[in-house]
Amino acid sequence: MRVVSWNVNGLRSVHKKGFERWLTGARANVVGVQEVRARPEQLPEELRSHKRWRTHFVAAERPGYSGVGLFARDEPDDVETTLGLKEVDAEGRLQVARFGRLTIVNGYFPNGNGKNRDNSRIPFKLDFYQRLFERLEKARRDGERILVLGDFNTAHQDIDLARPKDNRETSGFRPEEREEFDRWIRAGWVDTFRHFHKGGGHYSWWTQRLDARARNIGWRLDYVLASHGAMPFVKRAAIHPEVFGSDHCPVSVDLDPKIR
Repeated sequence: MRVVSWNVNGLRSVHKKGFERWLTGARANVVGVQEVRARPEQLPEELRSHKRWRTHFVAAERPGYSGVGLFARDEPDDVETTLGLKEVDAEGRLQVARFGRLTIVNGYFPNGNGKNRDNSRIPFKLDFYQRLFERLEKARRDGERILVLGDFNTAHQDIDLARPKDNRETSGFRPEEREEFDRWIRAGWVDTFRHFHKGGGHYSWWTQRLDARARNIGWRLDYVLASHGAMPFVKRAAIHPEVFGSDHCPVSVDLDPKIR
């Protein structure tokens, strides 16, 4: 069983670049996408009502902004989309989908940059992290099988970006953002990619300037975190930089089907 996460940086845009062809070849059971940037009715019909996939989308109130979506081979038993705070829920950043005993949380975590790149959105970003943490904490402690996937908009450690010394004051690598990520790890969430891959040079986002992707000057912003109840079923984790179409690339985990 494969679960994939991809910030597509506009689903309509990536659709024109071969998203359906990629989706067919991804060998996935569930795909969570972030930064859809469209209301469901604005998406091509072949994406909204795909004959091989069950789909579910959450849009932001602001046009052309944020949004998340799920493509699943099987219909989820239930999907929740709110954290209970209007300002957060208005941005369409969350899907909590249950597939039998497995819960998949698809999140587009906020960027801490303000309009003037002044880090003014960091408090909002941390509030999202903290509210989601609390939303999942009892289930995690109870041993439920949970995967939290998506664009976390944070590089956790120095190894997770190419130029850590140059970015210590940049949102995405600020101490308070990294500390919040640390809190999740200390609580028992497992960074699945780091569990299997200890070395550096693995990134999932590259700026579209200065030929950064070809030079592999990137950040690892996209993760799949597993609860201790889910981790025994995680067999592999991967980043897929060979997949183009967005400034991010997909990340994935392969699971024992018994997780469900």
